[in-house]
Amino acid sequence: MKALIKVGYACNENCTFCHTADIRHLDDTAERVEWKIDRAKRLGASMVVLSGGEPTMRPELSRWARRIAAHGLDFGLVTNGLMLSYPHVVDELVGECRLRYVYMSLHGGEPKVHGSVVRADTFHKAMQAIENLHGRIPDLTINCVVTTANLKHLRGLVDRLLPLPELCIKLSMTQPKGAANRAFDVIVPDVAACAARVKEAIEHGLSRRSERGPRFAHDGLPFCLLPGLEHLYDDLKTHRYATMIEADEDDFVPVDDVAKIQPEETCGDCALRGACPGLYRGYFEVHGASALRPVTDRPRANSYNFVPERDIARPPGAPCPVRADGTSPYDRGRTLFLRLKDRMRLFRTETRDFSDEELLGFKEGAGQVYLDVSTKLAPDDFAKDLRKLRPSAECEACPERPRCTGAWEPVPVDVFTRDDRAVLDMLAELSGRVLDLGCGEGPYLDALARRAAEGHIEYVGVDPDPQRLAVLASRHPFARFVVGRAEELGEELGTFDHVLVLRSVNHLEDPARAFGAAITRLRPGGTLTLVDNVAFGLVRSRAHAARAEAAPGNRFEHYRNDDAARAARRLEGEPLRLLERRDVGRATSNQWMLRYERLVEVPS
Repeated sequence: MKALIKVGYACNENCTFCHTADIRHLDDTAERVEWKIDRAKRLGASMVVLSGGEPTMRPELSRWARRIAAHGLDFGLVTNGLMLSYPHVVDELVGECRLRYVYMSLHGGEPKVHGSVVRADTFHKAMQAIENLHGRIPDLTINCVVTTANLKHLRGLVDRLLPLPELCIKLSMTQPKGAANRAFDVIVPDVAACAARVKEAIEHGLSRRSERGPRFAHDGLPFCLLPGLEHLYDDLKTHRYATMIEADEDDFVPVDDVAKIQPEETCGDCALRGACPGLYRGYFEVHGASALRPVTDRPRANSYNFVPERDIARPPGAPCPVRADGTSPYDRGRTLFLRLKDRMRLFRTETRDFSDEELLGFKEGAGQVYLDVSTKLAPDDFAKDLRKLRPSAECEACPERPRCTGAWEPVPVDVFTRDDRAVLDMLAELSGRVLDLGCGEGPYLDALARRAAEGHIEYVGVDPDPQRLAVLASRHPFARFVVGRAEELGEELGTFDHVLVLRSVNHLEDPARAFGAAITRLRPGGTLTLVDNVAFGLVRSRAHAARAEAAPGNRFEHYRNDDAARAARRLEGEPLRLLERRDVGRATSNQWMLRYERLVEVPS
């Protein structure tokens, strides 16, 4: 994992979009930077990356690089590359200081375009730096910040770099920050126009590059505006940065996405929201989200893996080492400590299936984190396979808890069997005609079979998968199974006393249509019952997680991860009265339930 240290904000260029234009006078001391390098080592970083401003301006650069190497860590730079145009500087940093990573700026494929962005005659030096680095380090990214000045010249940049296969060409939307924010209307391009030009330039490069490369990437642009290029997204997390520290900060903090926003009204149901950056907040505040086109016809994951990183010794009776050492470097959504007998083991998730906001909600809000005690690729008997985790009692009483990722331990209760009892008790009371939508998994058919055998219910199950229904029909002769979609229920089915959507709510492609169709099949006074699960984290070994993530995907994945509150909002305005609601919480399993009664008339 990488640790990013900003050594100060002075720079030998004057970019029109500069994020730190207002604080260029601020520099950290050499001694504080050295302490931060040592701190990164203690936090388990494998690489320390120096940034600014422009870090290569600092006369201590070589000293810092050697200190990083002396710790056995790799060294990286975020730079404009001007000092790297001198071969002897590159020779020293690569040969003696373990320089393995450079993230370098180039904002045009010719002097005039690049110069108009950086406001300096530095193009040839930047190109010399690229030539000095090319082929000598394993990870070289050339980043172009797309402004109104270079928007129409991106293909020229790509053409200039195409002969250099051992690098990545990255095109990034301008972030409205610092100088770019002050001159927003002049510098920041329209996001849709920017995405169109970036897509054109990348596709141009992909069609003309050699088999060796170069690679291509983008940042700051919503995925819905870059169809087919979503997999080329590139940010600090894809570069495996775990933590960073500004020049004026006293300890590391997690890398985050607080500068970006995914508006709920447009992105809430989008299948791409996990890894997608959404919009820069500053852009959204000016232009809103009208350019976004959410994608809702792709599946989403409903679980993710935490894997171990390192252990921190903690003998029995010893005070908490995390609290003593500082809680701020740990991402509360992406990390947790598992409390063991004589140590604490740090686990981290690098998933991009969910946004940081979602991950924090799953872990800290809903408390949906589990220890996987099975060896299965995907747990299928949660009561046997999973042990719910909770913060230790010591953590819950700690004043640092709101800022700490916490030490977690197993709950000595089978929460799944306990919470499922409410569903089974409800099914045991059903009578009359029952319609079961999305019944292919058949999680409750044994309970329903008992009601049918006793003559209490007439059962009809609907699912779009004929193969699954054939299997179910062979096992449950009491039932009538119909191949179809929940969104398209024909009148020939008749009306029902109860409609069930059991663990299939989040599998519905169009829940609004499906709920509307279900309500039309429901008699006044009948009940509509929704049951499903929210997403959850699995604490696993690295080998177990790797096997699971390499396995073929499930074609019956969720389209969303609605909880009870979100599902209830989808039913607002329908002729229904709420009978029962069971939400997911820190003391429950990940299963929720909603039960409604069908009214005779639509409420006014």
